[in-house]
Amino acid sequence: MEIALFYPRVLRKHKIMQQVEENNRISLLELLKILEAHRNHIIINLKHLQANYQRTGVKRVPGFRDENGNLIKPWLTTQYIDNGEYVGMGTFELNHNTANINMLITRKVRLIKTEDKTPIFEVAGLLVNDLNSFNNYTIVSEGEVNVKSLQVKISSKKTFDLLREKGVLENEEYDFRREYTLRLDHLPLVPIEQHYSSIEGLFYQLAEAKVLASIISALLKKESDIFLPEQLEELKKHYISKRLNLNFPTTNEYTNIKKALAQRNLDSRVSYKIDIGSTDILNLGKLHSANKFLDRMYEVYHTATGEIISKPSFDMVFHENIACRHKQLSSRIKITPVDEFMKPIFDDFLGLDNNGIVASILSKIGAENLSQILQQQRDRKSVNKDDLIAALFTTNAKLEEFTSEIYRDKISPLVLYIGSTGVLPDGMNAKVMTAPELTKKYPNLLFSKDEQEGIFFIIGDSIISVYATREYYTKKVSFAIEK
Repeated sequence: MEIALFYPRVLRKHKIMQQVEENNRISLLELLKILEAHRNHIIINLKHLQANYQRTGVKRVPGFRDENGNLIKPWLTTQYIDNGEYVGMGTFELNHNTANINMLITRKVRLIKTEDKTPIFEVAGLLVNDLNSFNNYTIVSEGEVNVKSLQVKISSKKTFDLLREKGVLENEEYDFRREYTLRLDHLPLVPIEQHYSSIEGLFYQLAEAKVLASIISALLKKESDIFLPEQLEELKKHYISKRLNLNFPTTNEYTNIKKALAQRNLDSRVSYKIDIGSTDILNLGKLHSANKFLDRMYEVYHTATGEIISKPSFDMVFHENIACRHKQLSSRIKITPVDEFMKPIFDDFLGLDNNGIVASILSKIGAENLSQILQQQRDRKSVNKDDLIAALFTTNAKLEEFTSEIYRDKISPLVLYIGSTGVLPDGMNAKVMTAPELTKKYPNLLFSKDEQEGIFFIIGDSIISVYATREYYTKKVSFAIEK
């Protein structure tokens, strides 16, 4: 009950022990896994979902604000192709550090000009008349069900029978024409008997992967393993990413938060963040971006002239006659545990050291091809740029898969359990500390303002942080329906 003792509101809100002891139904988490596995046989009444949905964040609108705060809309917009009442069942994802579950719904759209609605059929030699549009709906927010029910139709009797067997559809007969109600608000969020893995060692696996992924992403910012630079520019002009996802600029619907709060267009709520870290680095958010760390610890210079490049970025590495070396640090720069963790990875990747850490990370994710290419560079052998770029893209995808698997299988279920019950799982023994107590024992740890008010659970060399933040959201507007 440690979290509940520090945050009594959590205890009142979730009725912890009553929920765990009395509700022996299938858990919501198990149900969502079934819905995703059978998503090809289930369609959702989208209008019902939207009419009853409460946003958990501030609504954003397409466009950007000029210097006077006026909204400038993009020259293109989208038009739904599947403009019916139903959409396919979405996929579900647990948040990394809040007790949230999101449902991602994919719909087909076409690009049209904002001014005259003229459709755009081709961009950069590609047909763009059936692009994907993605919308996230928060099913569980802060450990509580945010979507009370889903109205669905089911095209497979086997899927229907499975849902009825699990007690989700009670005393119902199958009819593919009929709409069924899947109630979500009366189910326990997590299985009572679920086992939660140890978090020992997970933080540094994620941290290594994040640092390397940041380096690779910075290298590939202007690159593509498919398109020419001219094509990338054309795609960008039409708000399409190199992965062919729509990427419209967006901005907050309201420019003045205080005014929006006073007019009750916005409201605020407390959000509980649950992070994992170590006794040296509190969480992954403390790590620097690749370009920031490059500028902090290294000099990028022209080998021919010796000129040092101000504000360097990793994509410069692809330029000829460009090299890196360690920067002579001023006395004002204090070396932190974050620096000490990141520097060996950077040194190894940049060829300034041969400590084997990058090869070790790549071996874990099955990306030995990049490891071989980097070794060729270190041996000053000729490397084909296209081969390097292809290997970097493949490695980045494997790093994403690696981290996603750790979160999906080990961290996110634990975060959901802690955030929804207010306690650590049985058998997870931890010492509880406040920020001042933690600072006294581990003086190198750095805390944000919100983290300073949190509580911390020490499990071996790992730390679970729980702290509150204030977040804003757009309030649901009620409409009168004319009869």
